[in-house]
Amino acid sequence: MRYLGLAVDFDGTLATDGRVEGATVDALARLRGSGRLLVLATGRELPDLEATFSRIDLFDIVIAENGGLMVQPASGTQVPLAPSPPAVFVDALRARGVHPSVGAVIIATWDEHYADVCAVIAALGLELDVIRNKGAVMVLPAGVNKGTGVARAAVELSIPLSAIVGIGDAENDYTLLRACGLGVAVANALPSLQAGADLVTQGARGEGVAEVIGRLLADDFAGVTPRPRGDIRVVAHETDARR
Repeated sequence: MRYLGLAVDFDGTLATDGRVEGATVDALARLRGSGRLLVLATGRELPDLEATFSRIDLFDIVIAENGGLMVQPASGTQVPLAPSPPAVFVDALRARGVHPSVGAVIIATWDEHYADVCAVIAALGLELDVIRNKGAVMVLPAGVNKGTGVARAAVELSIPLSAIVGIGDAENDYTLLRACGLGVAVANALPSLQAGADLVTQGARGEGVAEVIGRLLADDFAGVTPRPRGDIRVVAHETDARR
């Protein structure tokens, strides 16, 4: 096999309004049955994902919190891939009336608070990345993203990034598509993501994912040449269990 795994975004790609169609779940199961590996890469925090989607057991690894947390559903193991959010940053946001969601690594709020988030980061001199995604604002340690998260998953699964197909729909999926050996945008993806993808599906959301799976099983994307890739660095902090 040319491609040994599939890394897929959740909202807007695998799921429509948080719901994954049965046909899409069946396609994931077929891919798993072919011996390939599955990685779910999402900006959601794990409790929210589990409350929304009951079939994370189909995935070998879940990269949650936009690259900040690695989860192995089979064992329940959770490995933060970066330090916890700075308490001083969270306190400063709350002092401004912003009450973010705080995960193991990520701090998340909404676009209306973007200016406050940036102002607090500047005032405190913190090295944090602010990622906007369809109305959401995610704050992570500098250099942590879906691309680095999937790169870490590839190490855990002992397969090269070049053997993984990545598929997504939004701003925060750009690093995912660039990290993987083949980057695919679903038909409903933002035009900017489509422009940077190796392929764009005919189907939207889950139908697009099923389309990619069908192509993987049929001919392993024979004849498709991906664009040149830049290196994606695997983030390793002392919180990483491998250290």
